[in-house]
Amino acid sequence: MRDHAKERHQIMLPDTLEASNRPYEECGVVGIWGAPDAAALAALGLHALQHRGQEAAGIVTHDGQKFCQHKGLGLVGDVFSGTRVMASLQGSAAIGHNRYATTGGTLLRNVQPLYADYEFGGLAVAHNGNLTNAATLRQALVKRGCLFQSTTDTEVFVHLIAISLYATVLERLVDAAKQVKGAYSVVSLSPDFLVGLRDPLGVRPLILGRVADGGWMLASETCALDIVGAEFVRNVEPGEMVIIDNDGVRSMRPFAQTSPRFCVFEYIYFARPDSILENHSVYEARKQIGVELARESGVEADVIVPVPDSGVPSAMGFAAESGIPFEMGIIRNHYVGRTFIEPTDQIRNLGVRMKHSANTPVLQGKRVVLVDDSIVRGTTSRKIVDMVRAAGASEVHMRISSPPTKHPCFYGIDTPEESQLLAATHTIEKMAEVIGVDSLAFISFDGLYRALGHEGRVAAEGRYCDACFTGDYPIELVDKDGRLVA
Repeated sequence: MRDHAKERHQIMLPDTLEASNRPYEECGVVGIWGAPDAAALAALGLHALQHRGQEAAGIVTHDGQKFCQHKGLGLVGDVFSGTRVMASLQGSAAIGHNRYATTGGTLLRNVQPLYADYEFGGLAVAHNGNLTNAATLRQALVKRGCLFQSTTDTEVFVHLIAISLYATVLERLVDAAKQVKGAYSVVSLSPDFLVGLRDPLGVRPLILGRVADGGWMLASETCALDIVGAEFVRNVEPGEMVIIDNDGVRSMRPFAQTSPRFCVFEYIYFARPDSILENHSVYEARKQIGVELARESGVEADVIVPVPDSGVPSAMGFAAESGIPFEMGIIRNHYVGRTFIEPTDQIRNLGVRMKHSANTPVLQGKRVVLVDDSIVRGTTSRKIVDMVRAAGASEVHMRISSPPTKHPCFYGIDTPEESQLLAATHTIEKMAEVIGVDSLAFISFDGLYRALGHEGRVAAEGRYCDACFTGDYPIELVDKDGRLVA
């Protein structure tokens, strides 16, 4: 869903005050089949997946006769807050989508799911991830006369389905999927079935669940099942297409089998800690990362302090392994909405304090270890360190629960270009100087893999997509040389 056009939207969200100082997940998806009030279940699922996208949300339903849809800019609770809105989304089948926060392309026409009327009937499509040949395919489709209404990758799927020469909807979906390259989890709704599809390497997550009244649910994470009381059934496998209809669930395998490369950053940062992904507890994985981090880069200190919220489990693991007390030395404000202040340079510089504040009694006079999940540009880290020092910390050490982020992601994560990544242009010692800490250390590749239950990282085995750390891109970057994937 990366936007290739130059359009810009001027509304500034709080997260974008520090644009690209955190990597942002592209989106979250849900699908419901055979459940009364499917739209309500989809909306609740999207609410649970709100961390995957705060820019916009949409739901498309089918009531047995027609499709209904509603989309809007903003959080799920705002977009679907009215009883009239929910009453208009009738039917026992639905798909929904959250879009991530960005400073560009915030336009209603880019909000998913996308719906189209084909010669065979209506079809709605939404996806999580990024197509690395979207711009190339788009150029070819435009030359064929296809008219694009949005700037999202998802519309490439829509047009590939339209021009396919295959007879059935499922065959056309497979035909489209075989032409795209990239990382994606797709949900698609027709009058006759709900489809879930993962890319051949399974970079982006998708799971299958059973709703209490006998219906079925697809979602990006298990936390979306939990909120509606659905039962986890299994992961949708890499390269698998699941088809859900009134006869149940069946599976197709349109791609040749290959070694999966699930996104390792889901465990580090993106997923909600209470989710289970690829049979791993995200919470336990993050705690174990902290344990490994303490073993590799322990330091004499008085207190272990997480950078909320994603740093909390790793800091707990670090504290348990090191024997140093864990304290909430930084408090996060969870009620930051759209900024009501003109975003001047001065206000941008204070933006970190809108989300975090120092707990001075915990920090004053202490040797502090800050545990965070990643460093991107480093500007937010610097401001947090300055805040901790201003609260009276005698020493500040930073420990990071991921290896250095040296390469941009082209598979559905919004990261800056390589030249803007601090770790790509600085040694760790220089990074420590830039962010103002007494020492800085990152978890090693082997430590990260050990935390996930492996003996270490073996490049030949793959296991995960860790290209943002290693530069080992497992899927061809078709558009990269032309800077169309940026």
